[in-house]
Amino acid sequence: MLNNFRFQDPLFLLLLIIIPFLIFYEFRVKKHPSIRFSSIKVLKIVKEEKKINFKNIPFFLRILTIILFIFTISRPQEGKSTSEVISEGINIVLSIDTSGSMAAVDLKINDDRVTRLEVVKKVVKDFVEKRINDPTGLVVFGSEAFTQCPLTLDTNILTQFISNLEIGMAGNETAIGNALGLSVNRLKDIKGKSKIIILLTDGSNTAGKVMPDKAAEIAAGYGIKVYTVGVGTTGDIPFVQNSFLGPQIVYGKADLDEKTLKMIADKTKGKYYRAKNFQELQQIYSDIDQIEKSQVKTKNYMEYKELFLLFLIPAILSMLLEIILRNTRFIRIP
Repeated sequence: MLNNFRFQDPLFLLLLIIIPFLIFYEFRVKKHPSIRFSSIKVLKIVKEEKKINFKNIPFFLRILTIILFIFTISRPQEGKSTSEVISEGINIVLSIDTSGSMAAVDLKINDDRVTRLEVVKKVVKDFVEKRINDPTGLVVFGSEAFTQCPLTLDTNILTQFISNLEIGMAGNETAIGNALGLSVNRLKDIKGKSKIIILLTDGSNTAGKVMPDKAAEIAAGYGIKVYTVGVGTTGDIPFVQNSFLGPQIVYGKADLDEKTLKMIADKTKGKYYRAKNFQELQQIYSDIDQIEKSQVKTKNYMEYKELFLLFLIPAILSMLLEIILRNTRFIRIP
C-alpha cells in the first residue's frame, strides 16, 4: 500500500477524457472492413460456432497504453514523511543538602523508615530520568559546597552521582548561601533562556561565607529562578545513633529556616515548597517538572519518490503486445 501518493502534474490527467470518445468512435462511428455477398442464405445454413470474440483485444490494449502513458506523464510519486525535533532544554542545577541532620529517620519509603537523604535520592533520581533533554548538574553542600557533577545530558552518569551521595560528605553544618552561590556560578555563563536551581535542605544557614540573601540577589540578576524545598517533619526528630548497646534512637530538634527559603524563592521569582513525607516530596518534584517544561518544536518534511516506471513499463509492454497481435493473430488484409 502506497503512503502519501500523489501526481506531481495532475493536469495531465485531464487527457483521460479522450478515452470515452475513442471508445465511442471505435464502436459507433468507425466503419470496419466487410465482404459483400449477393446472398447470405448460404451463410445462414452454416451452423454458427459459438466462439468468444477476441477481435477487440488490440483496441483495448491501445486504450490501456494511452491511460498508462497519461499516468506516466502526470508524474506519480510516493511521499515519505520525516520529522525533526528541535528541543530547547532547560538548564538545571540540583543543590542537595548532605549535612548531618539529613541522617534523621523521620521519613518512610513503603513503610520502611530511612534517612531523609535516602528519600531525597530516590525522588531526585526519578526527576532526573524524566529530563532527558535538559542539561542538569549536581551541587552538594554541608559545611562547604562543591560541584558533584557539572551540567550534563547523560542521565545515567548523573543518577550514579546521586546514588553515591552520603551524609556528611561535605561536612555536618549547612552552608545554604555558599550552595546557592556555587549553583549560580554554574549557570550564569550558560547560553539559554531558562535556568533554574532546585535547592533542597532540612536546616538553616549555619556555615559558609556567602549569605543566602546576597546569593539570591546574584541569582536574580542573572535571571536564574530558584525553587527551594524544605524537607522533614517538625517537633522531635528521630536519629539512629550507634552505642555499645547497638543502634539506638535519639531525638533532636528541627531547625528548618523556612523564612530564608521563602525569601530566596521570592527574590528569584521561584517558589518555596514544604515536604513532610515521601509522597509530598514526590509531588513537589512532579509539580516542578510540569512547571518547567522544555520547549520542543517539530518540523515535518516530505520526501517524494518518483513512481513513473510503475506505469511506463506496463505501457510499453501493452503497446508492444498490441503491435504483435495486430501483425499476427488479428492481422487485417486490405
